Amino acid sequence: MMEEVLRQVQEGKLSVSEAKEKLATYENLGFAKVDHHRKNRQGFPEVIYGEGKTKEQIFSIIKAIRSNNNDVLVTRISKEKADYILREHPEFIYHEIAQILFWKENTTSSKEPYEGYIAIVCAGTSDLRVAEEAAVTAEALGSEVRRFYDVGVAGIHRLFDNIEQIQQATVSVVVAGMEGALPSVVGGLVSHPVIAVPTSVGYGANFNGLSALLTMLNSCASGISVVNIDNGFGAAYNAVLIDNIAKKGAQKG
Repeated sequence: MMEEVLRQVQEGKLSVSEAKEKLATYENLGFAKVDHHRKNRQGFPEVIYGEGKTKEQIFSIIKAIRSNNNDVLVTRISKEKADYILREHPEFIYHEIAQILFWKENTTSSKEPYEGYIAIVCAGTSDLRVAEEAAVTAEALGSEVRRFYDVGVAGIHRLFDNIEQIQQATVSVVVAGMEGALPSVVGGLVSHPVIAVPTSVGYGANFNGLSALLTMLNSCASGISVVNIDNGFGAAYNAVLIDNIAKKGAQKG
């Protein structure tokens, strides 16, 4: 990007002040400082967290991100706020269950062959909001996702009916509430990394997800990492990083 901006200055297509604006590491909107170099450092543009922000603030941040030709991903955004954005940007996609709004500039897949995918494994239907946050995030960030829902340990035969496809994944995100046992079971059956996501779903002694979190942190299965309660986004982000490493390895091979 820097070389392109400097070339445009040399050719007289950009003024010095315009070049400085394009090369700025962040843009100060007053209420937010939009990090335009996040993609250069981490591989993905800055993600907008929708809770606690007004629809006008989200709209302004989106405008700043798109001005640098970056993809847009907004998490934890209500339907009311998403509808406001969609009136101006009907090309965006909103997933109501996941509460995610996103737009990708380039939807064409890589020319390099890659058969890897992320398995999103969900214990019960009540955990779908968190599972879909993980699934849609991973898809928006460029990974293929396969969903395996309602396969909790209360009917473990449902998991076994899908275990071969789960075993072939590059990485699994396993979402569960209640006692949070599913990641331990999956972790003992696969040879790839497992990212466990406890949810706040459960009866009183679940303590809003604390019991599931502690179960996952104390798992006897190896290869399990745990994110915070209901953090489907964080789990998916890490899963995509792992998937991208595998993708680079496959393409070099």
